[in-house]
Amino acid sequence: MDTSFNPLGERAQKKILDHILTHGDETETYYVEVKSDLNVRSKEGIAKIAKFLLGAANRDPSQASRHFKGYAVLVIGAQAGAAYGVERGTEPHELEDKLQPYLGQNFPEFELGRISIDDEREVLFIVAPPPEDGQPMFPCHQDFQGNKPKEGLTDGAIYVRGASNTRPARSGEILRLIERGQGSSKPPIDIDIELVGAVHRISHLSKVMEVLYGQEEQRYANRITRSQDSPEVDPYLVNLLGLGKPATPEQQADRLANWRNNMEENKKTGRDHLLGVALEGLGLRVVSHNRYIDQPHLLLTFENCMVIDHLDREDADWGTVVAPVVKRQNLYPPMNYEISPNHIATYPVNWENSGNDAEILLTPKAFRPNTRHEFDQDDYVLIARDHEIEEITGTWQLTEAENDEVTSGTFTVPLNEVIHAAELLEAAFSTESPTKDN
Repeated sequence: MDTSFNPLGERAQKKILDHILTHGDETETYYVEVKSDLNVRSKEGIAKIAKFLLGAANRDPSQASRHFKGYAVLVIGAQAGAAYGVERGTEPHELEDKLQPYLGQNFPEFELGRISIDDEREVLFIVAPPPEDGQPMFPCHQDFQGNKPKEGLTDGAIYVRGASNTRPARSGEILRLIERGQGSSKPPIDIDIELVGAVHRISHLSKVMEVLYGQEEQRYANRITRSQDSPEVDPYLVNLLGLGKPATPEQQADRLANWRNNMEENKKTGRDHLLGVALEGLGLRVVSHNRYIDQPHLLLTFENCMVIDHLDREDADWGTVVAPVVKRQNLYPPMNYEISPNHIATYPVNWENSGNDAEILLTPKAFRPNTRHEFDQDDYVLIARDHEIEEITGTWQLTEAENDEVTSGTFTVPLNEVIHAAELLEAAFSTESPTKDN
């Protein structure tokens, strides 16, 4: 059942009733109780309503807020497949007067709703308000001996809602109610976010990648021309040196066609590799003011940006920036298969692109109060998607363990000066990149 709505008013209560008619007792939960038949004028009926209200008033505010905006509902006169209702004529003030001996003077006010069945009967809805931090626990103020022991009430007892019933509180639940009565001892979340480094702006990136791939295609075409003009290699040398048979013209054409089919994906891979090795990564400093934040999830969003893995300069590989038409055979491939920390579940920093935005998720064990928490610059690189942009909006959202509230804010995003993509090539491959046909 959808529980995102406020259960006050006939329309909302009709939705609850329809669900009960279909599912019956399965509807009963921490926040809903169903009585198919209850005499609300009898002492036993009043005691059962009082017990529900006491349990609802002693709920945990955070847990209660997840359903019905924190309200709890007792439905009287309905069951699976039928709504027989109760006799009409129950008035709120009369019900309050009968409940007051059990609830006490300062008990939170409840709402009484009703849906008419016919001229004589109606389904009743007793709606308990959301519990709040700072409220004391609410004890029962009067004994009641029911026909069954579990239906009784005890003066001074504390009742709470279980999974689908109301029962006496256990020791741990009483301690939590004492904490609730003391109010939230934590101050509101107040954090500062500082960027170490900046978001990069790169011009002519697509053009440079087009030129590089155009050069590679032309280089391969020149190679084909030279191979056609050269004499055939001695078969003995081919076998001795393990060179393999020269490619036929048809094979050469197939290689080029396959390379062209994969060109756009290879350009993207090459672009990301170039940016990752040539640009400085972005780091973060986070300070929580006067507040311990347990198991935080801090999501930072950089609008109109992209994020890629940061790579060490020694990892620069020209064959990744520009995928060759024919890959060189390496008899001794490197054995260092590094995994990006972004793919390690326990790593406290994760990054990804979401639409046109870049998202960074920080999940440290805690933010200690008034302590600067550093996140290094060796994880990722941030690049503005539009190099002409003058300002980038940064937003954040923070949640913590045992707290359903979401805190959000904005932060300043510094921008680097615009860099021509050719300068990145110069910086990363000044001695490695081929600039002309060999």
